Amino acid sequence: MTKDNNNILKSWGIVLVGLVSILCLFLLDLSLGSVKISVEELLKIISGNASKKSWEYIFFNFRLPKAITAILTGAGISVAGLQMQTLFKNPLAGPSVLGISHGASLGVAVFVLSSTAIFGVTANFQETLGSWGLVLFAIVGSFLVLLGVLLASSKVSDTVTVLIVGLMFGFITGAVVNILQYFSDPELIQNFLVWTFGSLSGVAWSQLRVMGPIIMLMLVMSLFYSKQMNALLLGENYATGVGVNVSRTRLKLILTTSIIAGTITAFTGPIAFIGVAVPHLARLLFRTSNHKVLIPATMMCGMVIMLVCDIVSQVPGAQTTLPLNSVTALFGAPVILAIIIKSKKMKGAF
Repeated sequence: MTKDNNNILKSWGIVLVGLVSILCLFLLDLSLGSVKISVEELLKIISGNASKKSWEYIFFNFRLPKAITAILTGAGISVAGLQMQTLFKNPLAGPSVLGISHGASLGVAVFVLSSTAIFGVTANFQETLGSWGLVLFAIVGSFLVLLGVLLASSKVSDTVTVLIVGLMFGFITGAVVNILQYFSDPELIQNFLVWTFGSLSGVAWSQLRVMGPIIMLMLVMSLFYSKQMNALLLGENYATGVGVNVSRTRLKLILTTSIIAGTITAFTGPIAFIGVAVPHLARLLFRTSNHKVLIPATMMCGMVIMLVCDIVSQVPGAQTTLPLNSVTALFGAPVILAIIIKSKKMKGAF
């Protein structure tokens, strides 16, 4: 058996393990919480033969939308990070590092805190626009920051400088958010602060009907960009030589990343580190930089990691949940440190 055949079999084996892991973690996520529901009881609830009506209510109104949100969030934010790493040719690029999530947070802050008077101007976007307005504001915020980082990166070639630019945009948006909070009512500030901790449990079916189609559409579009992303890895001159419109491809990646990051951030809060760490995990497992393989692999790994983080955040048996950002940081921060330490070895992949 040739080496290529061995690699193919290994990849299919990883995919099988990943799919089984997603299914098992999905069921575990549905089972655990303040009220523990056995897998056997879950099957009864799904078939319409629940032993307790309260368990059925908890399952359909809280556990199921939360678990679906975890899958969508894990796949979406991970692919957004992969696209940024390819676009900027930077292994540390990601929605949180480049300030994209901060831009989305600014959009959400304007949306949520808008009913407070600032310089005599008031508006209540929540009442007039609803969930679609929340998504729109978050997407616009993330798009503007990402566009600013991209324009700055065109002036400098140093990858570290690009990261610093992203951090500066993050500080600027953070300062604007602080100003909005200063003029806001205490109740609105508390709601916004709780949102910044990150949580999957606040996404109801009405919000999932908005979030789900948007994320799935953007993920499908990302799959169609795999050829262009492969070309970008080899340089803009090569991409242009093989017929890729670099400017148009950049715009497509910016739009899809902004929409993914903005939509997810709007409903779950800013999710840190996952977008940076998961693409590297996918590369490590599948030993490839081919985006035709890497994009679906990143989706799968993102689903697994986000389900694990959500399970850990629940602290099974407890009445409260840990902030999701704290759990994702425990996973993602060590990965980023490892990337920095081994950066010389990873230059060949970018």
